[in-house]
Amino acid sequence: MSILYRFNILLKAISQLGFSSLCLYACYQIGLRSGYYRWATSTPKISEQEESTNWEINSNLIALPSRESLLLTWGANFTQILSLADEIVAGQVHLFGGPAVPLDLIPHEPLGHWTDYEHLQAKSMPTDIKWAWEPARFGWAITLAQAYLVSNDERYSRAFWHSTELFLKSNPAYQGPNWISAQEVALRLIALVFSIQVFYRSPHTTPEKLSRLSQAIAKHAGRIPPTLVYARAQNNNHLLCEAAGLITAGHALPKHPQATRWLLLGRRWFFHAIHSQIAMDGAYIQHSTNYHRLLLQIALWVHTLGEPFPDRIMYKLAAATQWLLKLVDPESGGVPNLGPNDGANILPFSTCPFSDYRPTLQAASLIFQDSPAFVPGPWDDMSLWLNRIQSTIPSNTTKSQSEVKIALPLSLSKRCLSPHTIRCPDHSSWAYLRAAKFTSRPGHADQLHLDLWWRGMNIAMDPGTFSYNDPAPWDNALASSRVHNTISINNLDQMTRASRFLWLDWAQAEIVSCNLDTNSSFKRIVARHNGYRRIGVLHQRTVIAEQIGRWRVLDVLEPIHLSDGQKNASLARRFSIRLHWLLPDWPWVLESHTGNTNQSIQLESPYGLVKLNLDIDPVNILSQPELQVVRAGETLYGNGVVDPTWGWISPTYQSRFPALSIGYRVEARLPVVFNTEWILPNSEKFTKVD
Repeated sequence: MSILYRFNILLKAISQLGFSSLCLYACYQIGLRSGYYRWATSTPKISEQEESTNWEINSNLIALPSRESLLLTWGANFTQILSLADEIVAGQVHLFGGPAVPLDLIPHEPLGHWTDYEHLQAKSMPTDIKWAWEPARFGWAITLAQAYLVSNDERYSRAFWHSTELFLKSNPAYQGPNWISAQEVALRLIALVFSIQVFYRSPHTTPEKLSRLSQAIAKHAGRIPPTLVYARAQNNNHLLCEAAGLITAGHALPKHPQATRWLLLGRRWFFHAIHSQIAMDGAYIQHSTNYHRLLLQIALWVHTLGEPFPDRIMYKLAAATQWLLKLVDPESGGVPNLGPNDGANILPFSTCPFSDYRPTLQAASLIFQDSPAFVPGPWDDMSLWLNRIQSTIPSNTTKSQSEVKIALPLSLSKRCLSPHTIRCPDHSSWAYLRAAKFTSRPGHADQLHLDLWWRGMNIAMDPGTFSYNDPAPWDNALASSRVHNTISINNLDQMTRASRFLWLDWAQAEIVSCNLDTNSSFKRIVARHNGYRRIGVLHQRTVIAEQIGRWRVLDVLEPIHLSDGQKNASLARRFSIRLHWLLPDWPWVLESHTGNTNQSIQLESPYGLVKLNLDIDPVNILSQPELQVVRAGETLYGNGVVDPTWGWISPTYQSRFPALSIGYRVEARLPVVFNTEWILPNSEKFTKVD
């Protein structure tokens, strides 16, 4: 990589990321490289007397739900909590919402100061450090606490204390990889403080153990302030979680000499983060449904601690709740796998699957919108833990999306706000069109990506993330435009990828027009983005719900020009254009139309045949369109180069499954028009085939 290229990237980063963020990051690097952080977090800066003091833990921070209310809400799901807890007792835990793996809390190398690991250069460190960080977040402790509350089985308390003391002994303060990230420290602190609310009255909770835990909480809190400048530079979930960790420590150890400082510092940056990271329409700064859920869970936790929220903060959280509610599938509770997904579910207070967002949104809607989003059901369990409400008789039905009230001012509710969704009148199918106006760092190059859902199934899918840290090609590779349901040109991404997590030359989208009248049988959204302006191309996409079960997507590529000369040059250029769709791994049949621009694919879904028609306007095309079907990185039909990341779906971190990647490629001059048609079976004529 040339010096000139690096300098150009630096100039772009300064221009697009903002000078203040880069200055804060530079301050962090100075503190790291100068040895200041090593000094500040090497030995606790407290006297021996304070070191041996038992800072009494506040065991009445939250009002625990009654056993009866939990059992009523869980219903038959009650056994799931006990089953998960029994696995943890046996040394197995589910990470990232995936299959059970051994609960390993002991670092497998000689420990050094956390600054030694900051760049992950230790030879014996796992390829992806998140395998070490995830169990150290102590989400499993929350599961044990829930099982203990409803069963009074001391096995769960004994397992909690055994694993907690093993972790604290094996990971001394500020030593080893589990102290690198202050965010990870904060999340562990929150889980420990919650768990002791439940286990406090267990006979296994001795004064000696409480004393050691109180000292551990204090040391965790002490790790956060020195590097808060890094979280401020990121201004994302890091800052939210670290601020919430400080607030939690201040409430948990009210007699500690630093408690007031922790509370004041935490409140300052928590409210700053909420206000600056949530847009007026409720969109979250990280452009990720998974991190959006994390935002709401952290806010709910801090609210449960009794922190008073100013009106402006409540408004932002109401908007954020409504934004995510618009993306919930009414049958499954799933959402589009938008943006980065690290498998976070920091407050696993529910028996619902990892992919079900209803527990978080029900709790958030009750607190931040003053009304439930869904009728009572098993998704009410998080509300019991965080909102102090009593559940009513569970139900398996949810409110339709038209019944969810928008808690926004009238002036905003009349506009076509993000997220941009279209729902068919019978709610059996709906679509989400990705059209973002970036004001902060994008996570994926996914403008005009389309998600299509039908009968609780995601049939045009976002591939997800899989891994941030695996070797190439899996080092955050699913962020590319070429694996999303959009168009790529000349094998380029919509933005310039400067590093694994940094995109520059942001593609900006805008809504051209929309007709989302709930009384209309014809609904449409038209949007465009300028991500290919550097090669003189504008991409416009129209999504139309023509009737129940029939969807049409029109992609138009036109030249961008500022003068007649530029226009003529754009019209004369030859482009390689690829339309991509990612579909479930269902049996499929191709209906070829030789010598024609039209291709048709039939997929055998659990509810009948789904038909996908692809066509290109023959005007201006310079080659016969080529269809390519790829599954799990291998070609099933067609020719051409195949990327090993094509044909995969990653529903959560470090988890991937085969999918069908449909690529439709052509050489053409501008303008060029692609026409995609989805035909779904009549919902009333088919029952699910198991």
